[in-house]
Amino acid sequence: MDSRTCTSCTSFSTPVTLSAGDGVQLLGDLWEGSNSFGHGRVIINPATGVAARYYHRYARFLAERGFSVLTYDYRGIGRSRPETLRGCGFRWRDWGELDFEAAVRFMQNSNSSSRSRRSPLLVIGHSIGGFLPGLAEAGKDVDRILTVGAQYAWWGDYARERRLGLFLKWHLAMPMLTFLCGYFPGKRIGRLEDLPAGVAHEWAFRGPRFESSYSIEARRTVLARMQAVMAPILAITVSDDELGTVTAVRRGLGYYTTADRIIVSLRPEDYGRAKIGHFDLFHDSHATGFWLDTLLWLRDGQNPWPDRTMSLNPKSL
Repeated sequence: MDSRTCTSCTSFSTPVTLSAGDGVQLLGDLWEGSNSFGHGRVIINPATGVAARYYHRYARFLAERGFSVLTYDYRGIGRSRPETLRGCGFRWRDWGELDFEAAVRFMQNSNSSSRSRRSPLLVIGHSIGGFLPGLAEAGKDVDRILTVGAQYAWWGDYARERRLGLFLKWHLAMPMLTFLCGYFPGKRIGRLEDLPAGVAHEWAFRGPRFESSYSIEARRTVLARMQAVMAPILAITVSDDELGTVTAVRRGLGYYTTADRIIVSLRPEDYGRAKIGHFDLFHDSHATGFWLDTLLWLRDGQNPWPDRTMSLNPKSL
């Protein structure tokens, strides 16, 4: 059976709990299909303020084509949210150093079949989720990475024509609301999930160098972890993505100096769309286009878009 076009396969999800190293419990789902091809174990890292449920349809799609897939919510988000976000102390870096670490360990110790445990460990990271793997000690254990609009939200990398508006929204209004409420009330104003104050502040006050918010000693550790990641990275950016611009993606990839890195710049018209932006590639309307294309990288390590490949241009980093 061709796993690219499987229409009769079924998949199911099992609720799971991940235990982070500091004792925080994270909730997620493990997706597995009835026809196991053993193509790989996949961890889906969400974007900032996006609940794991947004990626469930893509997870089911992958499970029906032979992958074992973990979706999970970072601490403070979705089903991993505590009773109150005020004073919880959760930070952006915790999502990588602790939460993604827990996700990797879970997949390494999963009770799936022995064939599945021997299959490649893959990561699909959306936005900040594509930058987080290098923050974890276990990032070196990943075999292959696919990212979509991956960056760490330095305002200077936003699309030029939208930069001022985005700066006012995320780097002025967001920290002000966070100060007033004790957390960022994203749901209340119709923007993303609510965010812990630490996450909102790391985003709002990010500089051009990610590690600038770390102590000098901690910087050495996190940079060494990023350099230890050897997994090939296929980084996707879309021409109308105002956050995940080519410049932003290049900046993030600049930390992964040991990994083979490929940047692909797609256009909405490549898939017959007027717009795609930062979020739409994970909508199930892309199941017969973009989603199918991603299988070539996840399953075989082949770039599905060789004619859209761009230079890493290290001088700009």
